[in-house]
Amino acid sequence: MRVVVAEDSALLRDGLVQLLAMRGVEVVAAVGDADALLVAVAEHGPDAAVVDVRMPPTQTDEGLRAAVEIRRTHPGTGVLIFSQYVETRHAAQLLGGGAGGVGYLLKERVVDIGEFVDALGRVAAGGTALDPEVVSQLFGASRRASALDALTPREREVLGLMAQGLTNQAIAERFVVTERAVEKHVANIFAKLGLAVGEGGHRRVLAVLRYLEG
Repeated sequence: MRVVVAEDSALLRDGLVQLLAMRGVEVVAAVGDADALLVAVAEHGPDAAVVDVRMPPTQTDEGLRAAVEIRRTHPGTGVLIFSQYVETRHAAQLLGGGAGGVGYLLKERVVDIGEFVDALGRVAAGGTALDPEVVSQLFGASRRASALDALTPREREVLGLMAQGLTNQAIAERFVVTERAVEKHVANIFAKLGLAVGEGGHRRVLAVLRYLEG
């Protein structure tokens, strides 16, 4: 199995290369940024790439975006995301479409190098390797997004003002409507976001959290 490793931490990168080599995996390139990853994959045509999410220059999601690009331009190369973070924005795109050859594992939950190599082998062979925690967070993000999509434009505006800390009365003054009209919008928001009456005064906070997460 021929592999490219993309990890911005030199210490972690070298350690991973040595561990893989001990298990008979040929690391054809080990790089520290997303641009170098794309170059290495194009040059070596590996069976798989092990990719961290957060890489230079911004340390946000460069690695994950590069992984999406690899899936698009080199579909024969498996991609295994290996990170501390679950980044839902591009992960759904990476994992979507029902295609194999993709995985997402969390560093702190991998305790056995043999299991990691087995997962890498599955990805290289066109299978999948997904940490249950990743699946859970992706499902949660999808569910929240769908709930927010159900809101009308005015309800989104009301929820946005709630996120700014405005009361129903202040929102009513902003829109030049009655406070009763705002209360109806708020009730609809609670219902569409699945915030039951039993959650009491916390519903307003929960609704705002859904808004910020979405």
